[in-house]
Amino acid sequence: MSPASMARKNPHHNGHPHPILSGFTEWVHLPTRFHSFQAAAYVEPTPRQEHLVLVKGRVAGKKDVLTRIQSECMTGDVFGSKRCDCYDQLQKSLVMIEKKGEGIVLYLRQEGRGIGLANKIRAYHLQDQGFDTIEANHQLGLPVDARRFTVAADILKELRVKSVTLLTNNPQKTIDLRKEGIVVRRQPLIIRPNRYNERYLKTKKRKLKHRL
Repeated sequence: MSPASMARKNPHHNGHPHPILSGFTEWVHLPTRFHSFQAAAYVEPTPRQEHLVLVKGRVAGKKDVLTRIQSECMTGDVFGSKRCDCYDQLQKSLVMIEKKGEGIVLYLRQEGRGIGLANKIRAYHLQDQGFDTIEANHQLGLPVDARRFTVAADILKELRVKSVTLLTNNPQKTIDLRKEGIVVRRQPLIIRPNRYNERYLKTKKRKLKHRL
């Protein structure tokens, strides 16, 4: 099934779309600096979240489709913050997908590893005082990582890919997808650290077992 044909699953009445309670919206053409994608929102009912799905090429029935699961990072993705490597990972993934001419980006609304923007900024404040990214979350009484990637698996199943090459350094993403029946091969994204995120990346490698 192509993204365009999946749009027909969303009913219209008298020319007006019903509210999307779950699943995909209509698909649209989205030209970007990395050429063009098909784009749709995917509505997760509980908790209600609206995620963005970008697809390049025909991925249904394909194996080893390049796939990036990007958790929202406003400071990095929008403003190019150097405190993390989120922006660099997303840009590198888009370049790789463009080069191959086929791939998927799932942009999940999971700001701050799932703790939200305000709590992320509070954690940054603690990091400025010397705590690492994990210690800061603990100081706030928050989980180190509140994300779950079952919604990513749901989206991939609806896109009907046979298997994915997941562009990630995070082993938990691979584990969660495999638990949901997705066939996954992991490909690390090697990002050169800068003086603002070097300690952060070392913490992720040492304490969260990221492959950096």
